[in-house]
Amino acid sequence: MDTATQSNIRDLFERVKERSITLRTSTLKERKSQLKKLEDWIMDHRGEIHEAVHKDLQKPAEETDLTEVFVVLSESRKARKNLRSWMMPKSAATSITYLGTRAETFYEPKGTCLIIAPWNYPFQLAIGPLVSAIAAGNSAIIKPSEFSENTSELIQKMCLEIFEPEDVSVVLGGIKESQELLALPFDHIFFTGSPQVGKIVMAAAAKHLASVTLELGGKSPTIVDASASIKDAAQKIAWGKWLNAGQVCIAPDYLFVHEDVKDKLVEELVVQSEKIYGSKETYGGIISREHHNRINDLMADAIDKGADIEFGGKSDRDNLRFTPTLLSNVAKNSRIMEEEIFGPILPIMVYHNIDEVIKFINQKPKPLALYVFAKTKSIITRIKKETSAGMMTINDVVLQFAHPNLPIGGVNNSGIGKAHGHAGFIAFSNEKAIVNQRRGLTMAKTVYPPYSGFKKFMIDFMVKYF
Repeated sequence: MDTATQSNIRDLFERVKERSITLRTSTLKERKSQLKKLEDWIMDHRGEIHEAVHKDLQKPAEETDLTEVFVVLSESRKARKNLRSWMMPKSAATSITYLGTRAETFYEPKGTCLIIAPWNYPFQLAIGPLVSAIAAGNSAIIKPSEFSENTSELIQKMCLEIFEPEDVSVVLGGIKESQELLALPFDHIFFTGSPQVGKIVMAAAAKHLASVTLELGGKSPTIVDASASIKDAAQKIAWGKWLNAGQVCIAPDYLFVHEDVKDKLVEELVVQSEKIYGSKETYGGIISREHHNRINDLMADAIDKGADIEFGGKSDRDNLRFTPTLLSNVAKNSRIMEEEIFGPILPIMVYHNIDEVIKFINQKPKPLALYVFAKTKSIITRIKKETSAGMMTINDVVLQFAHPNLPIGGVNNSGIGKAHGHAGFIAFSNEKAIVNQRRGLTMAKTVYPPYSGFKKFMIDFMVKYF
């Protein structure tokens, strides 16, 4: 893979930064045109996207359509449909102390943006944020992952064919190129990846006081209450957990099931896993040898500490495949309960009372997503109010990510800031507060120094009543 030199990256940054100043005055028509070109290219090269993603992740074309192509297209189409209202300044109500003024929030582009994308959804997680950056009127540099090499090269080809380099550019390469980019004074950095790397990105951004959106991960808990529909829960959990061979930041990471329905749930999970992902036609592979080894090590450590394999557990190192795997009797001090799994293993723990589940979740770093399957409203309400997570879905999994009208993101360890739709537009915009004074004599003048008796009276009156 070709990589850019340090001087080339700096030169590119300066051109993109200069262009960002011009883009401040970009029109609705111009932004929508850029997005439409992107959509048209994706539709015209859909087969190439399938091929590139399959080479990287052994992912079936249908799954690529659903989780990569469709998500980006729907994001762009929604932006084009709503961009006029998003860009329009929003009036602010005026209080009595501001009589004679007009106030508004004006949405200006943040400027020069850096998008650092991961390998697990290599197309979607690079181009989805780009849609928001374009909608908000920014210039951007994309740094796709070196692990998803084929998709990264396709993204570079796409951007060269659609955009001027000063508008959108792609820098290929690895850690060195990422470090060179992070050393530059971008106006905003959008990073998707692990909490560990997110801390590095945030530290680099702090040197230039750049704003950040960090879409991180963590261990997303799933709770199956005794009141849940077990077959329905098993079907949805199996789909969401084994999707992309478990390499999903919002996948169920570990599962708490009520002791009364544990055996029935495990039985149904086995049935549904075999039904949905029982062949290579519907089930993808692991991204790299290193990642495959890490997943094996997590399982081995769990078994050494007493875990039992309820289903799966088969590892094909030569072809980088790993079967959907269910583990029970998992020790809470095992590595698999401390590290984000990011693979097709689901640890199962039994609970007697929901209090112990809530306590366990609250003792851990805040997760990106939390899932609960229950019919009892009091259980759902307690989990919703007594735990914290970036997102929560009731009686389903993963679906929240593609919802067009929800802000998507984590909290603390699982992320900073929100993305998608209008939230994505806001993330790449500066909400500039503007006050327009329309009269020569203002209320403020009545309290300018020196402080006469009347002015002291006015200040006291304002403090007490306004």
